[in-house]
Amino acid sequence: LDEKRREYLQKIETLKSKQNKLGVDELRSRPRKGEKERALALSTSSRFANASVIKEAQKLKSQIKTLSPQLERTEKELQNLLLQVPNVPFDDVPIGKDERDNLVLEKIGKIPKFNFKSKDYMEIGEKLDLIDVKRAAKVSGTRFGFLKREVVFLEFALINLALKKVSKKGFIPVLPPVMLKSEMARGMGYLEQADKNEAYYLPQDDLYLVGTAEQPLGAMHAGETFNEKDLPKRYVGFSTCFRKEAGAYGKDTRGIFRVHQFDKVEMFSFCKPEDSSKEHQLFLEIEKDLMNELKLPYQIINICTGDLGFPAARKYDIEAWIPSEKRYRETHSTSNCTDFQARRLNIRYRKKEGGIDFVHTVNGTAFSQRPLLAIIENYQQKDGSIKVPEVLQKYLDFKVIGR
Repeated sequence: LDEKRREYLQKIETLKSKQNKLGVDELRSRPRKGEKERALALSTSSRFANASVIKEAQKLKSQIKTLSPQLERTEKELQNLLLQVPNVPFDDVPIGKDERDNLVLEKIGKIPKFNFKSKDYMEIGEKLDLIDVKRAAKVSGTRFGFLKREVVFLEFALINLALKKVSKKGFIPVLPPVMLKSEMARGMGYLEQADKNEAYYLPQDDLYLVGTAEQPLGAMHAGETFNEKDLPKRYVGFSTCFRKEAGAYGKDTRGIFRVHQFDKVEMFSFCKPEDSSKEHQLFLEIEKDLMNELKLPYQIINICTGDLGFPAARKYDIEAWIPSEKRYRETHSTSNCTDFQARRLNIRYRKKEGGIDFVHTVNGTAFSQRPLLAIIENYQQKDGSIKVPEVLQKYLDFKVIGR
């Protein structure tokens, strides 16, 4: 397709060059001011020559008109294929087919041992009237839930903790729109990663509901050029997120671990190419700090090539221990997308020494609703109540959730 595109382009440029030459020749043959005698003396052969020029020009115009749509179609087809190519992983990313080939880098925190029969978050949540999926199913269908009573304040305490901690690191807090134009969704790699079967799409408006605040935050500077001194440019956004979870058929059907709608605090950074690996490590350290403050046991995963998101060149996940499942489950992720999104959205920076280059983008979860579920299970007590993590108590007027 690229060869075909070049061929059409060369043909059109050749025809346009001939067009220009004909225009110049025609001007040269016209009589200059004060040369009436010369004009009257034009021979019959000259008049025939001018008619021939006009005929040739019309022929060239017709050929260009025929070739231009073919070039346009070829360019569109080529662009559609290029957009399907994911970001290239870093050389040190583990090679693998799927999540089974991901590598555990570190386990942090002590797994709780209960001296009573522990319950899962849904049993605890329903008994304390904190979570209601039955009425949510009646109102909205499957994979929805009502959060109620103290757990609502607990979620906002998590959001407060994340926003305060992250903003101290130089991140600008943002409440972004939760709808994206299709060209912005495509630029972020959203449509290729989560197609129309996965994303919520409003055809009458050509808008997508966001799956994460990363998408509007990343698209915010589309078509712009930063000055080097202004990098890194860091944002922390809070938004409601929407996902069809079409590829999760049969997974986590009970409860609210995998839902169509949830709230999330997301970190995002535009930085210089040489700084993106360091920036990615900063994001991971912030996520670890947040989990350490909650005193939740967790592990860090290095995601293999086959499990990487479409725009990511490297990705780490944090998985919290879920006692009822006797395994770790994902609560956070952070990705270095290099210049993948910046190229598609034309986001660049002006270097001090001169010249312009594409920025790199890094994203990461500060908190979603999943740590809330990990808190309910890991902090459950024998009498069926939930102890509030110490770090969150300053945002609340209760230390225990019970009846």
